[in-house]
Order: sequence, then C-alpha cells, then structure tokens
Amino acid sequence: MAFEIAKAHLDGLGLGDRVQVFDVSSATVELAAQAVGCEPERIAKTLSFLVDGQAVLIVAAGDAKVDNHKYKELFHTKAKMLSPEEVTGLVGHAVGGVCPFGVKEGVRVFLDESLKRFEIVYPACGSSSSAVKLTIPELEESSGYENWVDVCKGWQEENE
Repeated sequence: MAFEIAKAHLDGLGLGDRVQVFDVSSATVELAAQAVGCEPERIAKTLSFLVDGQAVLIVAAGDAKVDNHKYKELFHTKAKMLSPEEVTGLVGHAVGGVCPFGVKEGVRVFLDESLKRFEIVYPACGSSSSAVKLTIPELEESSGYENWVDVCKGWQEENE
C-alpha cells in the first residue's frame, strides 16, 4: 500500500515514470546502489526521528551519518530514531522503503546538505524494492521539504 501511495504522489507531479521496481531488495544503501547501478552515496536515504512527539524525516546522502551535536543544535533534542513500528504508524512507510513521498499528515521533511553534491539522487519509493531517479530540484518539489539542513557528517571531502 505504501508503494502505491508514494507512486501516486509522484504520478501527480509527473514523476511517476521515474520509479523503478526491482526483483531484489533495495532496503539498505548498499542493496539499493546495487539494484540501481550507482554509487552508494547517490542513494538518498530517509532517516526517521521523533521531535516533540512528531515524526521528522531527514533525507541524506547514502554515505552520510547523523552528527548528534549538529542534530541537537538544530532540533534542540537528542537524535532518537523511530522504531520500525513507530515509522510505519507515524510516517506511513515501513523501514527499508521510507521516503518523503505520500507520507502521513504532519510529518516534517528536511533535506540534508550532503545531497547537494549530486545532480541526480535515488530515494526509495515506499517499498523495500523500489527507487526513483530525481534531480535535486525534483526532490525538493516532490518531498514537500521544509528546509535544507546540515545535520550529517562523514561525507565531506578530507580537505574541508
């Protein structure tokens, strides 16, 4: 059901033809990169957290990790990921297919700076065997994001 909701959301924006469905799992960054045929960092993973009782999604590059200090500075709370049950209940997608498309009302979406290095990224599409090829402006439009944030580490170049 979550896949159909996410796909319908993208169809409504004229982006549904970009959705890919695989015969293999794409539930992790590594598996998604293999299924898509791209570098793992181009997978736009969606991480789900709880902030003030509300689901918050952060879409980040596949090689980025949440920096707890940066997260707390922005959200004024410790980074607490949702449990698999909470993700399904609060967001509307199951772990492995979480994406910012067709989410439940009240879910807040943020895009992490780690994605800005790429012209094209591949977020999931509501299932653990799907992805959608999007440009960064298309991701902005389709995700309903609130803001770009800088809450991740591990992706910057060594000389930064």
